[in-house]
Amino acid sequence: MNRDEREPRDPSRGLPPRLDPRAGKPPRRGRESAENRPATPAGSGRAARGGRVVAAVLSVTLLAASGWGWHLGRVAEASVNRTDAIPTSGNDQTGRSGEAMNLLLVGNDSRAEMTDEQLRELNAGTDSGHNTDTMILVHVPADGSKASFVSFPRDSYVQIPGYGWDKLNAAYSYGYQDAPESASEEAKLAAGAQLLVQTLSRLTGLQIDHYAEVDLLGFFNLSSVVGGVEVTLCEAVDDRRWSGAVFPAGKQTISGAEALKFVRQRHGLPRGDFDRIIRQQVFIAGVLRKMLSEEVLLNLGKQRELVEATAESLTIDQSLNLMQLAEQMQTVKPDSIDFQTVPYVGDDADEQGRYILQLKETEELHAFFADLSAEPEPAPEAAPTTTEAPATVAPSGVTVDVFNGSGTPGLAAGAAEGLEQAGFMIAGTGNADSTNYTVTEIRHAAGDEALATTVAGHVPGATVKAVDDAVRGTVQLVLGSDFNGVGQQVTAAPPAPVTEGEDPRSAADTTCIN
Repeated sequence: MNRDEREPRDPSRGLPPRLDPRAGKPPRRGRESAENRPATPAGSGRAARGGRVVAAVLSVTLLAASGWGWHLGRVAEASVNRTDAIPTSGNDQTGRSGEAMNLLLVGNDSRAEMTDEQLRELNAGTDSGHNTDTMILVHVPADGSKASFVSFPRDSYVQIPGYGWDKLNAAYSYGYQDAPESASEEAKLAAGAQLLVQTLSRLTGLQIDHYAEVDLLGFFNLSSVVGGVEVTLCEAVDDRRWSGAVFPAGKQTISGAEALKFVRQRHGLPRGDFDRIIRQQVFIAGVLRKMLSEEVLLNLGKQRELVEATAESLTIDQSLNLMQLAEQMQTVKPDSIDFQTVPYVGDDADEQGRYILQLKETEELHAFFADLSAEPEPAPEAAPTTTEAPATVAPSGVTVDVFNGSGTPGLAAGAAEGLEQAGFMIAGTGNADSTNYTVTEIRHAAGDEALATTVAGHVPGATVKAVDDAVRGTVQLVLGSDFNGVGQQVTAAPPAPVTEGEDPRSAADTTCIN
């Protein structure tokens, strides 16, 4: 039975006795089926699929971290769907060696398994076919020391084998639609996946070893099971007209419906789809941190819930071994997982006047992915070092000049009063050379690092720098628009727009985003 035609899982049926650890024990109430489970209201959409794809696949890392990993592996294998996604040609990498792995993660836009009520409640619209508007390539080296996630925007202008230049998200549709009419639905889906793999192999110069695909409902289930993840917004957002996303600035925990709104929003964001991709990556990172926390690793019931929720909505290629994937990735830590976007040049329009994203030249892309997939060099042995906290002095031994560069009248006087109450000596107050400072700065002369560090302890988050015009023995505090008061964390500034890609962001990074 193909994926779109199979019947909903019968919760009363459970696993075969040989796989069910509850055999011989009183039965527990089964989970509700998708048809009877109350749907949580939320927006969904194309960007949401990036988060649910990666989080779903990586949840199998739990299999290797638990004493009952073998059983969970059998649970996953009993539920997961398989497809013939890896083509026999057009997917090669010259000179490849070792056991490194390239895994293509895809979000399927099909809503075939959702009821009409769920479509309305989740604001998912109508079924738009088998579109793949979120695609992420994951590279894991043979030693499992790190993982690299590269997102491909849906509008990337690429060469699709046999079809010429088009948007990347058209590849899967071409393969599906041009499969023989007599082919089964399963074969058509496989044809779509194979053409997408060939397209990305040609674009990156890499051999894609494995394929994983998750549907819309899968992400909703997963984000609910993990109990929410922590994200931080630089500024409050109100996009209730489009995605329904309404969030305050700062740190917050989101799950279920709110998670879908978070990763769906693109209207009102400085960089539109690019900021939405960053949200996908940040949400994925949050899920990874949550899954690697004691809250999950020490909760066998939560582990089983995660494996069941992901495997039921997951489709993988014929040869992907979930246990081997888990074992290869079990040593990966959040700070060794990098997220980035494929290098691009900028916006453009094709001959039909459609918006497209121009990527870097093929040679540059191949060089980028070759460097990304290069086996790590053995780290040289380093002499043991000791880390000492930066030196400070008593506040009474620090003299401070306070300058107002924020444009807010009276801010310098208020800051000076706060510093005096903390014991600092105030040399004077005044206006800075400009009222356009967005970042608060602590400036000092060379050799006065301890004095500046002492001030920084009372203005957390401020930028500390050595400058030539500072008087030895006196620290300059230049207040920016991010200043919130002495003893208060400054407000993090939003990231600057980029035009040619950006630096990798690790899964351990919790700084604010748009």
